Amino acid sequence: MKIYNKLVRDKIPEIIAGDNGKTCVTRIMGDVEYLEALNAKLQEELKEYLESGDIEELADLEEVLRAILDMKEISYEKFENIRRKKVEKRGTFKKKIFLVSISEKDEK
Repeated sequence: MKIYNKLVRDKIPEIIAGDNGKTCVTRIMGDVEYLEALNAKLQEELKEYLESGDIEELADLEEVLRAILDMKEISYEKFENIRRKKVEKRGTFKKKIFLVSISEKDEK
């Protein structure tokens, strides 16, 4: 037996059951635990992307992001509006600007 104790996608138990008669034990989390698990999954998927550079990991990040938005009862459209407002106010990252330092007016 291998212990996982982590959030998995909805179809994973079915996939495991179809794998030569394997069985798995699952349970349904409460809202607080679920949000904590989503946050942990967000970190896990980010780590996997940073290590591999694989675009599929970005898709996993997007899926976790959407689940967090659902949990917080924020539509993807509302989230997109928040993102757009930030872009209007602060810009994007397309110009590849790297901030080295800031000096105060009186500094030399």
